[in-house]
Amino acid sequence: MKSYMVKRYLGLEAYVPGEQPQDMEYVKLNTNESPFPPSPRVTAVIDKGEIDKLKLYSDPEGKELRDTIADYYGFKRGNILLGNGSDEILAFAFFAFCAGEKCVFPDITYGFYSVYSELVGADYKKIPLAEDFSVRADDYMNVGATVIIANPNAPTGRALPLSDIEKIVSTNKENVVLIDEAYVDFGGESAMELVKKYKNLIVARTFSKSRSLAGARLGFAIADEGLIADMNRIKYSLNPYNINRLTLLAGKESILDEKYFKDNLKMIAENREYTKKELEKRGFTVLPSCTNFVFAKKDGFTGEFLYKELKARGVLVRHFRSERISDFLRITIGTKAQMDILLSKVDEIINIKK
Repeated sequence: MKSYMVKRYLGLEAYVPGEQPQDMEYVKLNTNESPFPPSPRVTAVIDKGEIDKLKLYSDPEGKELRDTIADYYGFKRGNILLGNGSDEILAFAFFAFCAGEKCVFPDITYGFYSVYSELVGADYKKIPLAEDFSVRADDYMNVGATVIIANPNAPTGRALPLSDIEKIVSTNKENVVLIDEAYVDFGGESAMELVKKYKNLIVARTFSKSRSLAGARLGFAIADEGLIADMNRIKYSLNPYNINRLTLLAGKESILDEKYFKDNLKMIAENREYTKKELEKRGFTVLPSCTNFVFAKKDGFTGEFLYKELKARGVLVRHFRSERISDFLRITIGTKAQMDILLSKVDEIINIKK
């Protein structure tokens, strides 16, 4: 069959998102969504009057939400860029700072980095993680390329201290350093304050995980106004009305409900530590995690086998085929009840193989 796609993209390996199956009711622990609903303030603000306004375009500048984010984190509106999820923030950054240029990122990390690199024609290099799956800061110092690091990293869950992030940023002042903080609220150290010190730093964040708005698709970047202006040129060239009206409202109310946000973070952290200990009791190796998931494996069981057996029992987790991590499972932290179901199904699988 003839393909009309331009030759440059014929070999592109697209990103594969986590499963969203509809065939049955699953305990869904595969895509790092929050197990808790959005803030009640979000529900309250989306009324019929706002729904009627969907006939109108949203504010392309997202001024109210940007002001709310800026006030919350101690910045100005000009330091904030909104995206349709943090994935779109990453896309704007790759187009603006990596197209046809050098960039580096870990060999085991968020799969979109490789996809975007191919998409924009970047000259990219993957830097191997250490044996313990940590990012080695020294590997990213003075690299003469745009640096992209997820901190905490995914799917490993491991995080660099802020001091290491500053080493990377300070030794690459001629290039942009993008720190993807999708999971930082769950236990990592944010690099946001470094934005006030370094003009080459971009911090990308999302509302999908810690603020329970995965379905709303909302992310943002905090950076020097010059970098925000650069990415805005890409945004307005691709998708100027990138955030819909209801999501702008939801994001604002989510930011304003601090108690709900903190309470949910506390519960997820408690459930993560509980799950880690229970898996370790069952002979699993579980990497240290500063996220809303754990990365775990069990000797004598392949990751693919455990993934398939759990799915057959109604529990979805994430399995990656990459050789170095193929025996690991990435398990999203849900409610205590959901984690107990996971553990009971793990017990069934282990007992069958005895």
